Amino acid sequence: MSAEVEGQHIPEDAMRRLAEMRPGQKTTLFTSDLSVNEFLLVREAGFRPLGLVLGSSIYHVGFQVGRWSKNQELGTLSQAMYHARELAMSRMEAEADVLGADGIVGVRLEIEFKEFGNDLAEFVAVGTAVKADEPGNWRNNTGQPFTSDLNGQDFWTLVQAGYAPLGMVMGSCVYHIAHQRFWQAVGNIGQNVEVPQFTEALYDARELAMSRMQAEAEALEAEGIVGVQLLSLPHHWGGHTTEFFAIGTAIRPLREDHIISKPQLVLPLVDS
Repeated sequence: MSAEVEGQHIPEDAMRRLAEMRPGQKTTLFTSDLSVNEFLLVREAGFRPLGLVLGSSIYHVGFQVGRWSKNQELGTLSQAMYHARELAMSRMEAEADVLGADGIVGVRLEIEFKEFGNDLAEFVAVGTAVKADEPGNWRNNTGQPFTSDLNGQDFWTLVQAGYAPLGMVMGSCVYHIAHQRFWQAVGNIGQNVEVPQFTEALYDARELAMSRMQAEAEALEAEGIVGVQLLSLPHHWGGHTTEFFAIGTAIRPLREDHIISKPQLVLPLVDS
């Protein structure tokens, strides 16, 4: 059984767990995958953990064939990989909303292709929902809790410097890289030479992923994106088809001045 929350189906067991973790309950007990140092830094930044939140989507990834000798995006697969992640993220956000959270820190996005179906993959988003100690407008312009894949240290530094996370933004592009023709491959044997069609394919695919990530940040009215990762994920499609995935945390300024604490030298008082 599941409950409908903000258009997302959340299992009833999860709803009971979240209800017990809501602030003000006698049974309030937070859960978190933050390390001890990260937990303490998040508290130092003025946020308290409410609980671990997650979203899952088992998705059937469709089939699409690229032309042997042509560089091209495989739009069906790009759409599948993006939509599945978006489902997982939105369900995680819905759980955080149930807790009354202002945001989610330390978010991880994971993919696992299942043995019980060659084209089935589980997309999981998990992170720690947090609530600000002081009232404030921490949610983004869509009314959702902010999401961030920054670790506790980076989150503390960001807030201390006068910035706030808006949300994780991402872009996906599944691309078929053209095969070399026989005589092209033979002609390159023993030579140091660029292979233009490979260069153009990878360049184009990365640019598509990056531009889609930037478009999401613009929709959130962000000032910029930090912690960007640009990943090449072959999954199970073979050597000439790969996914380029761009992800980062969109941010906005909290104030005009951005005073950054100077690093301090710390010497351990133990013998090495």
